[in-house]
Amino acid sequence: MVSDIGAAQTSDMSGVEDASVWTVVVAAGSGTRFGARKQFLELGGLRVIDHSVATAAAHSDGVVVVVPTDALDETIGASSAEVVVVAGGASRSDSVRNGLAAVPADCGVVLVHDGARPLASGTVYARVIAAVRAGAVGVVPAVPIADSVRHRRTGAVDRSSLVAVQTPQGFDAATLRAAHASGAEASDDATLVEAAGHAVLIVEGDSRNVKLTTPFDLEVARLALIEEAPS
Repeated sequence: MVSDIGAAQTSDMSGVEDASVWTVVVAAGSGTRFGARKQFLELGGLRVIDHSVATAAAHSDGVVVVVPTDALDETIGASSAEVVVVAGGASRSDSVRNGLAAVPADCGVVLVHDGARPLASGTVYARVIAAVRAGAVGVVPAVPIADSVRHRRTGAVDRSSLVAVQTPQGFDAATLRAAHASGAEASDDATLVEAAGHAVLIVEGDSRNVKLTTPFDLEVARLALIEEAPS
């Protein structure tokens, strides 16, 4: 994986090395495409959301979990960090904004993670946080694209210049808040930060950090957890 270090825009905020880290775990989806609310399905003895929150909590001072409005009574917690649960919005970006509103104003580093990626590793979290602490205002983990890629109208695309973006994505908190202040919509937060004129750094992701989009993905995740279990 090639990291676009030279192209990254850096932050000049002082004390970033000691800045507190909060993670917003976005899990407010209705599960229409999946056929169920996947964030609350069982995976290796825990719910999908429990896996996502546990890893986020292990690498953060606090976690904000964004869930559907009618799921606010769900018990979601972690012993290693403060956990706050808030209701989602009408869109993913709205849900992130709801989560950001619950992040302390003095937080210096904010990560945003899709709750439907329960296998995000501590290594990826550490890599993203380290890059923000080093001065990048926006960081995304990504992996090479293995499949051949074609544009619907123009044909084959050179996949060597493309990557598949994952979460958690990390940001200088002030930069992320400013990017969301417009109320704009995007498929991920790095896109909003780029639209605001900032460069985003790419760091190495993890092929096991799959997003649960279909029931098949859930079965893949279950097999991955079995492989990880001590013999």
